[in-house]
Amino acid sequence: MDVGLKRELEEKVRSGERLTREDGIALYESDDLAWLGGLAHEVRTRKNGDVVHFNVNRHLNMTNVCTASCAYCSFQRKPGEKDAYTMRIEEAVKLARAMESESLTELHIVNGLHPNLPWRYYPRSLRELKAALPQVSLKAFTATEIHHFESISGLSASEILDELIDAGLESLTGGGAEIFDWEVRQHIVDHATHWEDWSRIHRLAHEKGLRTPCTMLYGHIEEPRHRVDHVLRLRELQDETNGFQVFIPLRYQHDFVDMKDGKVRNRLQARTQMATGAEALRTFAVSRLLFDNVPHVKVFWVMHGVQTAQLALQHGADDMDGSVVEYKITHDADNYGTPNKLTREDLLDLIRDAGFRPVERNTRYEIIREYDGPDPARRDSPQPMRV
Repeated sequence: MDVGLKRELEEKVRSGERLTREDGIALYESDDLAWLGGLAHEVRTRKNGDVVHFNVNRHLNMTNVCTASCAYCSFQRKPGEKDAYTMRIEEAVKLARAMESESLTELHIVNGLHPNLPWRYYPRSLRELKAALPQVSLKAFTATEIHHFESISGLSASEILDELIDAGLESLTGGGAEIFDWEVRQHIVDHATHWEDWSRIHRLAHEKGLRTPCTMLYGHIEEPRHRVDHVLRLRELQDETNGFQVFIPLRYQHDFVDMKDGKVRNRLQARTQMATGAEALRTFAVSRLLFDNVPHVKVFWVMHGVQTAQLALQHGADDMDGSVVEYKITHDADNYGTPNKLTREDLLDLIRDAGFRPVERNTRYEIIREYDGPDPARRDSPQPMRV
């Protein structure tokens, strides 16, 4: 990138002028990651200061049986297949109760698109989970699942959301977005929920007062221009609804072989390579710079590894996803020894070690507790990138 274009982009960012599609592509083409990260860090600091948000959550997947066979997914199983499972609601409640002693504030619930479960299973599960854990927020279901519920119930998405909200739903999850551009999407997604329905369902959720996350799956067969297009679609929807609380770039994972049955379900891995740490940081930085109307950018440490997650906090991110115990959608595919659990104390240490001040939040990004930052008396105390 030539010096003149760098200066022009810096001036746009610092004056608050909105970046264009061409600007986003130019940023991805820059080979100066330090400059790019510094610019993104200016924006995250202007929006969130020296704070890194986190929450104490657990993931609950009540079934892995799914009618879809998305090219990147190793989670799904077909009915009758080995390792296919579907929890009775009582089982799900028992599992959730076992987590209660850990002072969690959120259950994150995502499932396969089960062909035979009746619609009533889903609101009933939320109602009974909420009754068992009244202090825990229920963040449940992707837009893809809501679309599936329309097909099995005969109800509209609006009616479905009303019933789920009445049962205790506080937020949808951001999944099912992947990459919206059809040039890529047709090769990676095997279900009927694309941009038109995904955006329709989140728009409805926002109209009903829900605040939701939005996501992007990157690092597979897409190109930077597809990532830019994806963010700009979400940015335009955010202009309309102001309902997205956080944007979450999710790094595509190579799963190689499912160790339990020896099958390779991820059909992309033979022709893809996972995004490097540098590419991950570039994606966080460009996303933060383009997405000027969303308050938070989250790094999901399970998909990035702990060290890359810490670095992402210097490249635009201000949130580290919570203390996940078991995440079945992906696992440690990066061979970096990424843990599957971080306690509250672990998260506090990681955030301070990166030079930031930890703030515990709930699902709606309301502050639960603020903690001290790094000890300023330590000579080796880390500090955030200077702006």
